[in-house]
Amino acid sequence: MNNVQEYWGDTLQLMVEIVATAAFALSGVLEAARKRLDAVGVCVVGFLAAFGGGTVRDLLLDERPFFWVRHVNMLWGVLILCVLAMLFLRNHHFELTQKAILWPDALGLGLFSATGVHMALVGQMPGVVAVLMGLITGVFGGVLRDIVCNEIPSAFSDHRPYAVCAFVGGWAYVGLWQIDAPGWLAMLACVSLTVGLRALALWRNWQLPAWRL
Repeated sequence: MNNVQEYWGDTLQLMVEIVATAAFALSGVLEAARKRLDAVGVCVVGFLAAFGGGTVRDLLLDERPFFWVRHVNMLWGVLILCVLAMLFLRNHHFELTQKAILWPDALGLGLFSATGVHMALVGQMPGVVAVLMGLITGVFGGVLRDIVCNEIPSAFSDHRPYAVCAFVGGWAYVGLWQIDAPGWLAMLACVSLTVGLRALALWRNWQLPAWRL
């Protein structure tokens, strides 16, 4: 198996983490603004959405320090993003609907899923554990965002495939890893499949079976 530098360079991994963090932070800001929270509340929800999933992943994989401690500039970046997003929303009277949150959330889901799978595989975890680490990384930020905003997490309640998309995308990453495919290809396959499936689920309104009384 190729080492970390050969398989997926540190720079590429960091770039994916940054884009995923920004996407989830934006989804948190939009949800908090939709709930009419104050500036502190908006920033807190943005931080929870951005860093929640990765922190749970690092706890489970016993990674120290956490990824946002290793890259402290991410903290400043998310804070700046929250402030700029609030100013933009106030000045442009952007209509805050549930649909506006779905697209940055879908992008963050795909990107964070890829980083979670990668870190678990580098730690020599079994394939199924790596896929679950990807799923946790991609899903838990949104779960924390919704709980703090007093909502049943959309990952569990909107009935359109969400975690399932990350699960499928994670297996694509694992499969390509097992055949020593280039790291960028494994990442692209995982992100594209996860985001693509989520987008199709939203567009076609696919529904998972729900409990019926």
